[in-house]
Amino acid sequence: MRHLTLGFSPCPNDTFIFHALVKGRVSCPGVSFSERLEDVETLNQLALRGVLDVSKVSSHLLGYIRDDYCLLRSGGALGRGCGPLVVAARPMAMAELRGVPVAVPGRYTTAHLLLRLFAPGLDTVVFLPFHEIMGAVQRGDVAAGVIIHESRFTYPGYGLTRLLDLGAWWERETGHPIPLGGIVAKRSLGEGVISAVDRAIRESVARAQADPDGAREYIRAHSQEMSDEVCDAHIGLYVNDFSLDLGHEGERAVTTLLARAEAAGLFPHSTKDLFSP
Repeated sequence: MRHLTLGFSPCPNDTFIFHALVKGRVSCPGVSFSERLEDVETLNQLALRGVLDVSKVSSHLLGYIRDDYCLLRSGGALGRGCGPLVVAARPMAMAELRGVPVAVPGRYTTAHLLLRLFAPGLDTVVFLPFHEIMGAVQRGDVAAGVIIHESRFTYPGYGLTRLLDLGAWWERETGHPIPLGGIVAKRSLGEGVISAVDRAIRESVARAQADPDGAREYIRAHSQEMSDEVCDAHIGLYVNDFSLDLGHEGERAVTTLLARAEAAGLFPHSTKDLFSP
């Protein structure tokens, strides 16, 4: 039996996806898992150090780890109308943010990468945990913030206004859905193990979609401050057909993001096939 560390976030979309797998309701022959639930930027840092065998990571991080990890086809977060939002306490032009502090939810998040691609001149970035950003904007600690996850649904309650939808900008620019994050596996695990893990995650997604209430207790245990309505909206936004399989459209979205970041000099070129073990 091969024992693997498995990292994913406590956000409803991830607990929904991985519930059946970690609870033994789907099998992965010859493999067992020890799950580790952390916020996405902590997962990014762990994968960057090679701590986790299999992990959810931001698509941004792929540019730094693709020599050691490959991207699985299932379990990711990719879609339309689900990108990060730039919010502020008052309406303003994005150009006004140059030279003033703007909070982003982590150095390696896709939210940070999209902001850099959209506005390379925004030069005063502050890294904060994603759940602290709206409060920091509301208090005036920062001029604006880039919000992700359930914050898309709750920012009006903080009296904030949306300046820009970075996902919508990406869709207009490229025609592709926005690849927010995906599941990676260490190449050193070998093709057999990696393929088995990918199939098991796909089955876990399918089981959750077939019986969405079956994962509710597990989801609620890790998102106690969210209402059922927000949890359901979160899952509905981030779990879709791309979560079962990226397909050609999903592949093109990911490779386009990495190619644009490479062209902008944001991380080094790699000759590795991102999708092959």
